[in-house]
Amino acid sequence: MNETTRQDTATAQLMEQILYEVKRVVVGQDRFLERVMVAMLAQGHLLVEGVPGLAKTLTIKTLANTIRGQFKRIQFTPDLVPSDLVGTRIYNQKTGDFSTALGPVFTNLLLADEINRAPAKVQSALLEVMQERQVTIAGETHKVPSPFLVMATQNPIETEGTYPLPEAQVDRFMMKVLVDYPTDEEEFVIVERVTGPAVAVSSVATTEQLAMLQQECRRVYVDPSLVQYAVKLVSATRTPEKHGLKELGKYLSFGASPRATINLTEGARALAMMRGRTYALPEDMTDLVPDVLRHRLVLSYEALSEGLSADALVGKIMSRIAAPPRPLEHEKLAA
Repeated sequence: MNETTRQDTATAQLMEQILYEVKRVVVGQDRFLERVMVAMLAQGHLLVEGVPGLAKTLTIKTLANTIRGQFKRIQFTPDLVPSDLVGTRIYNQKTGDFSTALGPVFTNLLLADEINRAPAKVQSALLEVMQERQVTIAGETHKVPSPFLVMATQNPIETEGTYPLPEAQVDRFMMKVLVDYPTDEEEFVIVERVTGPAVAVSSVATTEQLAMLQQECRRVYVDPSLVQYAVKLVSATRTPEKHGLKELGKYLSFGASPRATINLTEGARALAMMRGRTYALPEDMTDLVPDVLRHRLVLSYEALSEGLSADALVGKIMSRIAAPPRPLEHEKLAA
């Protein structure tokens, strides 16, 4: 066994241990947990939509304990101000000096609970820290710890007293994941686990090891044909007529930005790595397309009046634009 193979095996074992520890506490929600891991490996942020009580907070908190990282939760409310997030300058009357009090964004895993409950100026306070991994307070720049992941939640059933997220804010989220109710069997296990003895989560990794996994993820090979596929998908959301989807033009006011193409590529890398490969396959990307695109499409009034969702439009685009064949697939067909 050469050094590269040994390193790949160690990486796979470490990721398996992290997932195992989280699954000891969180029942079901495999797809959601997979997306959280993808965002973490690809150094992206996650927007999660689901009704209360579906283990969104529990998942991210358990993951923080597993990697010995800092976890902080901010409950977004209408009376929140930007300094409650990023921090502020405090005047000391005794010394006559100002000191900087850093806010809760200075952590490894940040949960922004019900982000749409706060006005746009508070939501926008996260813009710099999500993109630049830093905060500017009174002209001074402060770096946040690494790794850094923001997971924001939205409640879809209560719309009174909520504020829509600015487009610039939404675009900084790598994926928007929809979390659904558990199955009957999963719910039975949830009740047993919650009402039984408490499960102690073991720390199986460090933030340094997670940073190493992120570097490993960047080395996963993505074929140029797969990148070209991502480019075509995103381009079809902007100019559908160029891709034989003229009928979709009236439903889309604005398409996805180049961040979507980058996130598709990085996400495919992370998912391939989680599946134990050092190269990405077309299915790694196609699995993530709805999550990466659904929050970036601005639908027209015509689409809303006809009851069309972003997922439905993404499905039509994917049905028209074919994914590239798997490596050596053409040779198998020829044989």
